Parts: sequence; C-alpha cells; structure tokens
Amino acid sequence: MARALRVNHLRVVHIIQSYLPLGGGAERLVATLASPLRRQDVEIVVVTRRYPGLAPFESIDGVPVYRLPIPRPKPIAALSFTLTALPLLRRLQPDVIHAHELLSPSTIAIVAKRLLGGIPVVAMPHRGGYLGDIDKLQTRSLGKQRLSLLRRHVDAFVTISREIDAELDGVGIPPRQRVPIPNGVDTRRFEPLPAEAKQMLRRQLDLPQAPIAIFAGRLVAEKCIDLLIGVWPAVRTAHADACLLLLGTGPQEGALRQAASAGIRFTGRVEDVAPFLQAADLFVLPSATEGLSVALLEAMAAGLAPVATAVGGTPDLIEHGHNGWLIPVGDPAALQNAIIALLGDRQRRQQMGQRGRQQIVRDYALPVVAQRLRTLYDQLIAGQFAMANRPLRSIP
Repeated sequence: MARALRVNHLRVVHIIQSYLPLGGGAERLVATLASPLRRQDVEIVVVTRRYPGLAPFESIDGVPVYRLPIPRPKPIAALSFTLTALPLLRRLQPDVIHAHELLSPSTIAIVAKRLLGGIPVVAMPHRGGYLGDIDKLQTRSLGKQRLSLLRRHVDAFVTISREIDAELDGVGIPPRQRVPIPNGVDTRRFEPLPAEAKQMLRRQLDLPQAPIAIFAGRLVAEKCIDLLIGVWPAVRTAHADACLLLLGTGPQEGALRQAASAGIRFTGRVEDVAPFLQAADLFVLPSATEGLSVALLEAMAAGLAPVATAVGGTPDLIEHGHNGWLIPVGDPAALQNAIIALLGDRQRRQQMGQRGRQQIVRDYALPVVAQRLRTLYDQLIAGQFAMANRPLRSIP
C-alpha cells in the first residue's frame, strides 16, 4: 500500500514492550516526549503488549495506545505480538517506526519495513551492560542472526549513553547508523523549590523536617536497594533523624520491607514523583546496571545532588565531586560514606544540585531532545525518498 508523503506533519509509531500505566523509565520517556514532539508537528502512536487488566485501546494524554494480545507461553507471546502488529502498522501508515529495545519491537519494525514499503526504522536500546539488549542477543539462540538483520535493516540506532554506543560499535554497527540522543526530562515540572516552599511541601506529604534521601524506581534486584537498606543503620548513627524514602514497587518489595530498619519509608507506587523529589535533599541510585536513568535526570532537574554507581550512562551525566558523587558497584562502604558525607554538608549538596540542574536544562530538557528526534526523523525520511543509502548527518 502506498503511503502519502506528509511534508511537515509526521506520524511516528513507537513500539515498546509495555506502556503506561505500567513500566519504568523508557515508558515515561515516550509519554513525556509526546507533547514536545507534538509541538514539532510529530504525532506519536504507541503499539505495545496487552497485560491483564488493560484495555486493547485507549488514549493517554492524547496519545493513541494500541495493546496487542500476548498469549502464553513466551515464544507464542512474541510471535503473536509480531503477527498482530503488522496489520495494525499497515493501517496506521507511519512515516517512521521507532522501536524501543533490539528484541521484539525491533523485529516487528524490520518486518514491517520490508512488507510495507521501506518505512524508516529507528531502534533505541535503553540499557547496556549485563542485562542490556546486546548482552541478551549475544547469549540467546539465533542472536547473531538477529544482530545481522539489525545491521542491515535498521536505519538509525539512537544511543543514550557512551556504553551503549560502544556496545553497538563492538557488534559492527557503523558510526553512520549511530546517533547520540539522550533521554530527556521536563525541567519545568521537575524544578527546585525555595526553602519555605520545600518545608510546606514536606508538611503536605507528611515528611519530617530532617535530612531526606530518596530512591525512585522499580524495586528489582539490579537496583541494589538491599545495599541501601543495609547501610541505613550506619547513616542513622551519623544523622539520627535521617529519613530514606523508597518510591516504587516491584518483585523485591516484600523482602526489602522485611529488611528495613528505622527511618525507612516505602511509598508504593507514586503517580507523581516530582513533589517527593522536590521535598528531598539527596538522590541515591545504587544500581548494578542502567541505561540512562530517567529517575536520575528527574532528580537532578529538581536540584538534588545524586549519589550513584558509575554504570551505564551515569558517568556521562555525573562528574564526580562537581555535580554528584560516583561510587563503585556493590560497594556498601562507599555508598554509606557518600550518603553520610553529603547529608552532613548542606552547602556542598546545594552546589552539586545547582550545577546538575544547569546541565540538565542545557542538554536534557524535553524541547532539546524532541528537536533532535524531529531532525533525525526528517533526515531518515529524506534519505528514504530522495537520498537512499546516504550516511546520516551528525546531529548537533
């Protein structure tokens, strides 16, 4: 079926394993980019899997969300997702397909490209390291063949970190196919509050007027929240009234609650994390692996000094001692010392937070990221229709 060429308006279908109200950073990123991309005259449509309790279709904040059936077992689910996505994509007639992950979403995008007239494909891995897409493909059956298909048929790989860029380079993805565009954050929604407003917000949230450290994210093993809970008694010895807020849910929540000591609060799922970040003093991210943490971007936009492990895209973002504190993975002593030191040094925390906020506004604000994505989409369409096989220009 021939697709009508839209000169200014673009329709971009984002294929992602899960979407709101489920998911984490990748899902929130797509949702928050919808509005700034709309201002760039880019219409976003989401195609995702349908999990129990969710409708097959709904509009979320103006974004059409199609949820496709995934019957068990797992191989059947992946096949069903692919087969039901293809006729939907034919009906939607996108100008670009943007796949999140190099697994099922990218497979669907590649098949659709071949069947539906060469629609440009963007693939965006969201995690590197031992749980990242490249690691999974290299350890799975037919992984090499899938990597070969990705090299040949994906038009552009968006790299959100130097780690992911290096991994793609290591499996033969040439530089002309790799485009560095980071995750983005709403810097207006996540902004620091003056001292009086912060105290008032704490009263509204029933939080103590005491040093508050915060983690926001899924409570899963790779986030290493057990280490954070393990060092908290020592933090309380140094700062007797310190409070640790743990925002989010996940499979480890029960075990973590059992291990928790005095001064630790679990909030469960929080619809709006912004007020909690604005009320806190320090953000902690002790993960063993990351992509480019959206939660970290949000915390830094809110003016918080972060303590984070030097994994994934975090070292791209944090300069140790300047706008945050980097620690090794799996080092409880380093984690404990960093938290105690920064909770005890308000001026240093504030200086780090101010520098981090300035960096986020400059390089990671949603309008900046949306403009770079629009430029990429335009370049791909120009290459598809007028400049076939021409290498992508770099994006400033």
